[in-house]
Parts: sequence; C-alpha cells; structure tokens
Amino acid sequence: MTTMSRRGLPAHVCGEQVRMALMEARPSALTLAQLVSATKMSLSQVRRGLVYLREVLASQHGTPLIWTPGEGYRLSPELDDLIAYARAQFRRNLTQISRLITATIEPHYSWMPDDDWIRLVREQLGGARATFELLKKLNLDEPVTRLRGPKTARRTRR
Repeated sequence: MTTMSRRGLPAHVCGEQVRMALMEARPSALTLAQLVSATKMSLSQVRRGLVYLREVLASQHGTPLIWTPGEGYRLSPELDDLIAYARAQFRRNLTQISRLITATIEPHYSWMPDDDWIRLVREQLGGARATFELLKKLNLDEPVTRLRGPKTARRTRR
C-alpha cells in the first residue's frame, strides 16, 4: 500500500502502528525517519500516531513513552531515563510558564490590577510556577529497587 492511499488513516491506527514499531525496537529508540521507514507511513501519519500514543495508548498499555535528543522515541525506558525525562519536562514547563507570566500576565495585571480575570490567572499561574520549581528541584537520594520490572519499580529507604 502506498503512502498516498494511506493518507486517511485514523489516529488510532497510526498510533497502534507507531506503538508496535517502538515495541519491536525496544530497548532502542527510533527517530522520526526510522519510524516512517518502520511503519511505512508518511511523516504526518507518524506524528499523528505519536500524538495518539502519548494521549491514549501509553497509558492504556502501561508503556511510558519518552523522547531524547539524538536518539528519538522509546517505550518502556529505564527508570532513571523516565525520571530524567520528567525533570526535563518540568524545566521546560517552568520556563514556558515563567515567560508567559513575565511577558504577558504581569504587564496585563499592571494595567488592570482590579480585573478579576487577570488577578485569578496571575494567582493560578504563580501557583503552577511554584509547583514546577519544586518538581524541578525534587531529588530523591533513595536507591531504586526493582521488583518485577518497570511497572513495579519502587523506591525504598535504607
């Protein structure tokens, strides 16, 4: 089947094909180009599949999805890789929220400090920023113990 005739593939089909390609590649990661080759789908179909995988399939199948620069996408990575990925996402979100607050919300608030909407947005985003700052700094010094694989990994105190 050619890429042209597969243009109308639904998101769940694209997502399942991407998931299967990543499952077969485990523990290795696949780049976008490798996913296009492995699935025989177009780049836009692979991207649609990745969105569906992130939003639906990863949680349904209990297979965490991460992306690392230079390596690509990987399912069911090691626990340390999962934590590093989550921390990178916390830093990224903290940067985005901080920039939104300083570039848009604070100037708006300075113009209209009595406006209920901007006051609420400012307070809520301030709380979100504080949460991401804490998550970014979170460092558990406890060793990680694996019981029966990544689904049952837990932290233990010594």
